[in-house]
Amino acid sequence: LALHPRKQILVTGSDERLWKMWSIPNGDIIMTGEGHGDWLSGCCFHPSGNMLATTSGDKTVKIWDFAKVECAFTFTGHLHAVWGCSWHSCGDFIASCSMDNTVKIWDINSKRCRQTLRGHVDSVNSVEFLPFSNTLLTSAADKTISLWDARTGLCAQTFFGHLHSCNDATFNLKGDTVVSCDSYGILKLWDVRKVAIMLSVDAGPHPGNQVIFHPSGQLVVMASNDGTVKILDLPSGQLYSLSGHEDAVQCVLFDHKGEYVVSGGSDGTIRLWT
Repeated sequence: LALHPRKQILVTGSDERLWKMWSIPNGDIIMTGEGHGDWLSGCCFHPSGNMLATTSGDKTVKIWDFAKVECAFTFTGHLHAVWGCSWHSCGDFIASCSMDNTVKIWDINSKRCRQTLRGHVDSVNSVEFLPFSNTLLTSAADKTISLWDARTGLCAQTFFGHLHSCNDATFNLKGDTVVSCDSYGILKLWDVRKVAIMLSVDAGPHPGNQVIFHPSGQLVVMASNDGTVKILDLPSGQLYSLSGHEDAVQCVLFDHKGEYVVSGGSDGTIRLWT
């Protein structure tokens, strides 16, 4: 799932090897993109909203230009499936993470790989630029979360504490807290400055596939493999479940105002929750 930076437009990717663009909340299809040779794992809007990046099991990252309604170019270089991507706020660089244990930073202008980040010893499952910075956050199957300097390609900090594969990690809006989820549904909140666990919550035993902060920073939402969307209210510590999907929930995001949650599931549906 990806949300347009300004408009009420959603992009979804699926095992059908294509992505679809929808207007929300009415669900009208605007555009479809085809070209990947395998399942899509992730998608991400360019900060301008004029381009889209998609990642796939075919080991590539594709950049799509909406003006031309076609794939503008394809980045090749990863040795295994690519799990996800994240744009730098300037829009000139995109980072991708892969089952080949690396993160690559691609230059949109020169169309080359600028940096390969090595350090994780198992699949890198998520990657995210801290907005308006050169800091990258990764989570990996080696049970760790790391912070990197994208300019040097060096690991600045590693967070230890998960006992199982980390499936996703993300910053809050301030950038001072990270939330992560693992393959046993354990949620952890980390103090970035102290490199310390602030909170650990068991939302398992099923895997957590993606985790997000509400814009307020007061709620954490997790896509669970048990078919529910888990909501953790941080002030009270209460954990709630939203049921409706008929299979694993793979991804979640908030709309721009934080008024509703969008979830995507293995049942082939996108659901909006208020």
